[in-house]
Amino acid sequence: MLSSPLRLAGDFVVLEPLSLDHLAGLKDAVTDGDLWKLWYANIPEPARMRQEIERRLTLCEEGSMLPYTVIRKVDEDSGYIAGMTTIMNIDRPHRVAEIGATWYAKSVQGTAVNPEVKFLLLRHMFEVEKLQRVELRTHSLNHASRAAIEKLGATFEGVMRRHRILANGTTRDTALYSILDYEWPTVRAGLEHRLAQAHA
Repeated sequence: MLSSPLRLAGDFVVLEPLSLDHLAGLKDAVTDGDLWKLWYANIPEPARMRQEIERRLTLCEEGSMLPYTVIRKVDEDSGYIAGMTTIMNIDRPHRVAEIGATWYAKSVQGTAVNPEVKFLLLRHMFEVEKLQRVELRTHSLNHASRAAIEKLGATFEGVMRRHRILANGTTRDTALYSILDYEWPTVRAGLEHRLAQAHA
């Protein structure tokens, strides 16, 4: 598996390898909805965005994360940034990884952005990197995130109780989902259908 992220582009979004050049745009994006105030998520406030970018880039150098900046294609020339996402917890010997540490500006939530981001990442992981398992995890009480993951066609595997301590000191019970390599063709067909409807 790659040790650094490749640029991935679809019809609606471009996934650019994360860079400190994206700092100002990411600060603007996270203020769209004051996302860091969501108690059930670990989303950095603007003052901590540089630290978060540096953390993700360090994990990338160590080989456990491929971090991306999400840019809507219609905003590519203006430089408007829609959010962040990653391929993380990469376990190359067992061909397993997770899509996570994802957040989007409120104004793009519920649009074609998230389905295409997931489509681009999953296609790369299953068809290029030949992984056999991709995990998606979220706070057990983050009902919007869980609904989005379930809409992908991922299988719910259970709740890992007292799994993470969040920045605000609360403990997260983590809902665990997965997609397996032989399930990918069906998941892909569903995502392609959703994206085709977004074009209509």
